[in-house]
Amino acid sequence: MTDHTPVPYTGPTRVLSGVQPSGALHLGNYLGALVKFARLQHEMDTFIFVADLHAITVWQDPAALAQQTREIAAAYLAAGLDPAKATIFPQSAVREHSELAWIFQCVARLGWLDRMTQFKEKSGKHKERSSVGLYTYPVLQAADILIYKATHVPVGEDQKQHLELTRDIAQKFNHDFGAPAFFPQPEPLIQGPGARVMSLRDGSAKMSKSDPSDYSRINLTDDADAIAGKIKKARTDPEPLPETVEELAARAEADNLVGIFAALSGKTKAEVLGEYAGKGFGAFKPALAELAVEKLAPVGETMRRYLGDPTEIDRILKAGAERASEVAAPTVAEVKKLVGFWGA
Repeated sequence: MTDHTPVPYTGPTRVLSGVQPSGALHLGNYLGALVKFARLQHEMDTFIFVADLHAITVWQDPAALAQQTREIAAAYLAAGLDPAKATIFPQSAVREHSELAWIFQCVARLGWLDRMTQFKEKSGKHKERSSVGLYTYPVLQAADILIYKATHVPVGEDQKQHLELTRDIAQKFNHDFGAPAFFPQPEPLIQGPGARVMSLRDGSAKMSKSDPSDYSRINLTDDADAIAGKIKKARTDPEPLPETVEELAARAEADNLVGIFAALSGKTKAEVLGEYAGKGFGAFKPALAELAVEKLAPVGETMRRYLGDPTEIDRILKAGAERASEVAAPTVAEVKKLVGFWGA
């Protein structure tokens, strides 16, 4: 019986992640991703990209796409990512992503993609009308990760299945082409405060840039008045805050607001309740609004400053793409040799 146990990878520790330029970023993106990216750049080699190839799996206005890419880059910078420490770049500017994705499409199995639940959720009842790219984008995602031989990937709960696919593709490629430790088995970085921020209008739904109500989210470009106003109008229940986290479980909106306070303040939910238990939202919301304005208004100001200088954003993205290509190109060159392509 053949042993398919992965051989330990001995390359450098490296993290990779990205955000699609398909709409305004919000508090959920900031707490769930951007602040974590900024922290990780001090812990390991960090590659953070703007996922414009993923964005076009659904229609994007071509006239707006480049500007949306700059907006994501500005958000990265405003959240604390330093282009001298982290490699920040547009996905489409590094052609090796697409090249490796095709090779991986020939490694991945149809049954693996058929099990991807996100395609079923995103395509809805009319999957035949969806782009082929929407179906196969988990394979491109695997290429995004493995082209840099990333060992760690910050993911939400809804992306864990895709990371498992990446691990399967890496293992199958290594086995099929006789290179047992060529690609690593990337590990997920999940958990932590702010991992899942819910809508301010519906505590059972994730905060989303696609929600038709602007009051469902706090956009990173919102000014202080807008931030405070949205917190004030956030849906709540009439009961005072409980003493324990367990009592929050059945109160989705209260749980969400306490979670936001905890993430912004660097405290646990239990610590927040220790301060506000027994108090109503008339006391809690103003405190949360003040905290949110303190933490988020400077981010919006910094974003607007960067967006006022698109030439500087473009310079950072171009330099990042060049640095990313320096890592990606040798990986693809070696993959071509392993696959047996002529001239490789």
